[in-house]
Amino acid sequence: MNAPAIWDTLQQNRAVRLKKAQQQLGDGLSGKIFPAGRIADLLHAVLEPGDRVCLEGNNQKQADFLAKALAGLDSTRIHDLHILQSVLALPEHLDIFEKGIASRLDFSFSGPQSGRLAKLASAGKLNIGAIHTYLELYARYFVDLTPRVALVAAQAADRQGNLYTGPNTEDTPTIIEATAFKGGIVIAQVNEIVDKLPRVDIPSDWVDFVVQAPTPHYIEPLFTRDPALISEIQILMAMMAIKGIYAEYQVERLNHGIGFDTAAIELLLPTYAASLGLKGKIARYWALNPHPALIPAIEAGFVESIHSFGSELGMEDYIRARPDIFFVGADGSMRSNRALSQAAGHYACDMFIGSTLQIDLQGNSSTATLGRIAGFGGAPNMGADARGRRHASAAWLKAGQQARAGKNQIPRGQKLVVQVVETFREHMQPAFVETLDAWKLAEQANMAIPPVMIYGDDVTHILTEEGIANLLLCRSDEEREQAIRGVAGYTPVGLARDRRMVENLRDRGIIQRAEDLGIDKRSATRDLLAAKSMKDLVRASGGLYQPPKRFRNW
Repeated sequence: MNAPAIWDTLQQNRAVRLKKAQQQLGDGLSGKIFPAGRIADLLHAVLEPGDRVCLEGNNQKQADFLAKALAGLDSTRIHDLHILQSVLALPEHLDIFEKGIASRLDFSFSGPQSGRLAKLASAGKLNIGAIHTYLELYARYFVDLTPRVALVAAQAADRQGNLYTGPNTEDTPTIIEATAFKGGIVIAQVNEIVDKLPRVDIPSDWVDFVVQAPTPHYIEPLFTRDPALISEIQILMAMMAIKGIYAEYQVERLNHGIGFDTAAIELLLPTYAASLGLKGKIARYWALNPHPALIPAIEAGFVESIHSFGSELGMEDYIRARPDIFFVGADGSMRSNRALSQAAGHYACDMFIGSTLQIDLQGNSSTATLGRIAGFGGAPNMGADARGRRHASAAWLKAGQQARAGKNQIPRGQKLVVQVVETFREHMQPAFVETLDAWKLAEQANMAIPPVMIYGDDVTHILTEEGIANLLLCRSDEEREQAIRGVAGYTPVGLARDRRMVENLRDRGIIQRAEDLGIDKRSATRDLLAAKSMKDLVRASGGLYQPPKRFRNW
């Protein structure tokens, strides 16, 4: 006779862990709230070796108190954890691997920890499952990478354990929902515990334990760029982008990557773009963090709506005062959501424009270079043609018509994916290479595929100080290669171009120089910027924007 099937092993295991935690904390547990000094006791009680643990490390918001506590556990008791994490930003995020507390990692971006991550991976201290794009990692939380324990951060909690995430919601709802509805355990650090929340972002029955951290969780002002540091080369590239791509395709819905290149574009909208009569015709709807560089464009009436992945320090009062632009609650605080903004960027935007570290002759690009495993964040979602898209727009249709001209294919559109980069990076490293470092990196880290950020067949335009290469118009692999060489400048890749073929591509409009677009390079000066300093951004906001201290020089 067969033994009766058991269908609730996860819930039974959860109950055992919760009981162990209650016994461990004893009188220190008040409902769901426990003192910060007992965090190690709680983690030792609820964690088991080999658990999948989702530690909230986002682009900006970090569950830093919980990360430090995790790194301080006894590795003889808690070990071989499988860490699921969007962004590795803090030293503690990798300390857990050095100490043997964790051994496997699935992540999206490593930013400041990229060099150390590469060393640990090559030393065999951690095993990388995959480098994901954000949306891909979130999706796997609901399929084959469901967290057993989630360690998250929120702005505040009430006495019942309801959470208020404030403007920096980011990944929190996605992480908690995947964990709470699959028999997992959710622990939240909060900045404060209050009697009444401004709004409830996460209901208490999704949360098991709440701790008020000794200090507010860390938030990185990741998207802030000082206009004073924008160069005239970046201004020239911004002018070519606006006239040669934004105006050409009438791009209304878009996402900008992080960097001075895109900040220059944002600061030229109220000046150069307005002089071209483009107000109301381009850059109206955004999936974007609240970049301070967009303040002048918002004030000039260019921008109609922004949905954000996360917030930005210092923008809180400005966002509160512009509810027509941002997604805010009745309390005036913005509700960001990284998963939904990633979906918006993938399916609802007509263009992504961002930068990279290396581009090869097929247009493949990557930020993973030798000695650095940086990951990609959301760029592969933003910078990918969404094959499931079915709604039309003028920009999408025009790009699709160009890509399929002369081909016997069923009509469909295509997303504009623009890589904007100066031909030489810092330390005079060429941005254009014959072969991406990603190939060697894959070999060193034993990866199944090279870590390419955006595949060349998704890239539609490459923009450098030399001009624009419109890859949509190329009709052969050879034309594509020469178009890329044609804007690669004095790099070895650029110097190896076929001059005759490049001139032919220019005659056909596949390569466009500044003069071909009617742009006088002498006009690319800082006078075109709608704000030339952080103080100018404060003035443009009517005093509502309060830059973090590191950006104040007055």
